[in-house]
Amino acid sequence: MKVQEIMTTNVFTVTDSQTLNDAAQIMWEHDCGCVPVVSAQSGQLVSMVTDRDIAMASYTSGKCLFDLPVTSAQAKKAIMAAPDDDIGNVEQCMQSNQIRRIPVVDEASKLVGIVSLNDIALASSYGRSGVSAKEVAGTLAAICQKTGSKPMKAVVNA
Repeated sequence: MKVQEIMTTNVFTVTDSQTLNDAAQIMWEHDCGCVPVVSAQSGQLVSMVTDRDIAMASYTSGKCLFDLPVTSAQAKKAIMAAPDDDIGNVEQCMQSNQIRRIPVVDEASKLVGIVSLNDIALASSYGRSGVSAKEVAGTLAAICQKTGSKPMKAVVNA
């Protein structure tokens, strides 16, 4: 199965010239835990910012969200997928980077959607993704693994 078959296409974004308050407002109003960051000049995907990124940036700086640019908390590296990428490959990328969501971009690096572990799990539960429930559980375990700790062997009774 391809990413475009299960990705969310109605994605809200912030630009790299906005504040963390703007990003938090979008998350609140649209019940989402992350927002893709796009370039104010080109419209290309720059990075992602999560609710945790926002909370930690505010806490560690001691500043109000209105005073913090999105760029102060966004991910340092943009990890992205293409619409025609295989779901299994995207799931492996989630595991290795310990992330739950990956923005989907076209050939010009313009955002066209986002695919989440939730999307994969739902497709798997309907038998549509080509990814087993055991594989989804393994991906979740890999994502939740504490950084720097020894990997645990997941035991799943199928």
